[in-house]
Amino acid sequence: QVQLVESGGGLVPAGGSLTLSCKASGRTFTNYAMGWFRQAPGKGREFVAAISWSGLNTYYADSVKGRFSISRDNAKNTVYLEMNSLKPEDTAVYYCTAAPAAEGVATMLYNAGALEAWGQGKLLTVSS
Repeated sequence: QVQLVESGGGLVPAGGSLTLSCKASGRTFTNYAMGWFRQAPGKGREFVAAISWSGLNTYYADSVKGRFSISRDNAKNTVYLEMNSLKPEDTAVYYCTAAPAAEGVATMLYNAGALEAWGQGKLLTVSS
């Protein structure tokens, strides 16, 4: 099983920016699509962004499109989530996930319940 460790998070004012990082270990990084989900207080976990194993294809939830950017550095086994123009409604615990490359993005988009590899989560609080 791939291990995922997130870093970043914290308190940011509305309109601010922050980048989350997630470092993978234990498996060949390029065998996995990577993604980010978030869970706001009192709500279920929701898809935020995903990236294919090569980094050539990215996908975003409508709520973050144009503000967030997912990228990966395969040499560093790390995926990033750059968040700009943050809003109070972006406040949540953000989780990194990985899924086998062949169907990983589809799993994140349509069958998130099947995802098995998760990071520990990082809290982002956006103040108004």
